[in-house]
Amino acid sequence: MRIVILFGTEMGTSEGVAECLAGELAAYPVSVHDMSDFRPADLDVRDLHLIVCSTYGDGDLPTGAEPFFDQLDRTAPDLTGLRFAVFGLGDSVYGDTFNRGGEIVVEKLSARGALRVGEHARHDASMPLDAKVQAREWARTLPLDIAPGAALRI
Repeated sequence: MRIVILFGTEMGTSEGVAECLAGELAAYPVSVHDMSDFRPADLDVRDLHLIVCSTYGDGDLPTGAEPFFDQLDRTAPDLTGLRFAVFGLGDSVYGDTFNRGGEIVVEKLSARGALRVGEHARHDASMPLDAKVQAREWARTLPLDIAPGAALRI
């Protein structure tokens, strides 16, 4: 199994978390990509996709993730069998929009038939836990032994 880590960021935090995840999961073939350089056509149902996404502005996707999801909306591919997990970043001081970027990722991929696996991690910048520490802990809980297309939802 190959793990593809995609990140959407404004300030670079998601990129740092993505690189940290790659290090934590180095026992597997891992690649890391900025979502601004990745297309929905590049998604492969044989891979597990980890999406690291911050929240920007009033609960929006970060600028770097917008082109990917705009293209996903335009092309509307069938993503049945695609497995993904989300590590969202946000700040609870923003109340209703806290970690909304990650929620948008889940909504958009699920609407195309993709299957979320593992816990949807939500880092809170207002808490003392460092995002990279939380990401390493989260990576250890991911269901990495499931087969492509498996009908597992946690």
